[in-house]
Amino acid sequence: MEQRKLYRTLENAFKHFPDFENDRQLLSYVLKEIISHEEINIIGGRIWELNESKTAYIMAEQHGKIEKIRKGYTLKLESYHIFYEVGRNRSIIAKETDKYLTTLGIHIYSATGIGERSKIKDHNGNDQNVYQYILAFNSDELNTRLLNTLNIISTSVSSMLRTRGIEKKARAIEKDLVKAREIQRSILPEHEHSFGNYEIFGISLPDRIVGGDFFDYLSFGTEKDKLGIAIGDAASKGFSAAAQALYVSGALKMGAENELKMTAVMKKINNLVHRVFPNERFITLFYMELYRDTKGLCLYVNAGHNPPIHLSYETNSMEILEATGPVVGPAPEQEYNTDSFNFEKNDLLVLYTDGIVEATNNKFEFYGDDKLKEVILASKNFSAKEVAENIIESVQKFSARAKYSDDKTVVVIKRIK
Repeated sequence: MEQRKLYRTLENAFKHFPDFENDRQLLSYVLKEIISHEEINIIGGRIWELNESKTAYIMAEQHGKIEKIRKGYTLKLESYHIFYEVGRNRSIIAKETDKYLTTLGIHIYSATGIGERSKIKDHNGNDQNVYQYILAFNSDELNTRLLNTLNIISTSVSSMLRTRGIEKKARAIEKDLVKAREIQRSILPEHEHSFGNYEIFGISLPDRIVGGDFFDYLSFGTEKDKLGIAIGDAASKGFSAAAQALYVSGALKMGAENELKMTAVMKKINNLVHRVFPNERFITLFYMELYRDTKGLCLYVNAGHNPPIHLSYETNSMEILEATGPVVGPAPEQEYNTDSFNFEKNDLLVLYTDGIVEATNNKFEFYGDDKLKEVILASKNFSAKEVAENIIESVQKFSARAKYSDDKTVVVIKRIK
């Protein structure tokens, strides 16, 4: 299941969850919702909860098509070191080693960490991280695709728990949010930019006082014949999303200034986000590099972001720049690949966040990819600025009476020579 679609499926499932008394009741509800969604391909699961002394996990809840483990069964950390691997990598697939569990027919299992992580000492005195909860799942597929699914579930549910806790304790202070918005505005570049044969124009409209969308134009130290362009979307909301956006924007600038290869930059950013924001949801990121050459070469990396649209002026055909790597943050040591295409004269490239295509009207209908493509094609003879403004105007009119909204960002690049 495509990563952004999976995230939206989970978000919709959790949107109207009841006001449970505690996190465990909420997790039980979440587990049932995940099992009930056929597209996620998980047929059963269990909740393991870390005890107060942080020495063992206790069987708390189990639902779906699974062999039932007796409630209250305990797995001690000192004899079940796989929990430390979950603490390091978030999600795992492993062989079962506990004798009681193997007698139930459990030989291979998948598990993902949920909630806050605590640092403890193992029996050798080494620092280890353990999650507050472990969700163990049954699925017909025990492979890398399932691990990606588990990582999305982990980050989504952990963020939900954290947001729920924050909302219980306090409300946002308006003065701090206003200051945060000023800081966020400072990381966005001027809308208009020109480089070599290209004109570029970007617009970002936060849904709240602060948002998780951002874009940037990046220069490269001594290299004057290359320009980096980035667009990103933190899947969280409000201040936490703005903090992630600020962090990633700064990391990209450092990578450009040090003239690092784009795949190396993406890998470093992923590891940093995973370490610094372990309890937040993921970030999608598209990063590209333009060159002052006659062939219009463009290299790019797409970390799970909405695929940009490349319009060929001569043929009116549209190429979709699909993901070349996973979303940023859920798991460490991810690999990212580069891809490329060539700009011809008058070609357009439109970068956008999901607040554009997932904007809804009062009937809860999506704006959608097709409508976006129609506006792009109808604007092919306009400047980059006019194309961007046409897209934003079209989306705003479509969603004027909608109850749900999101950050909206679009960056348009046009080759003019």
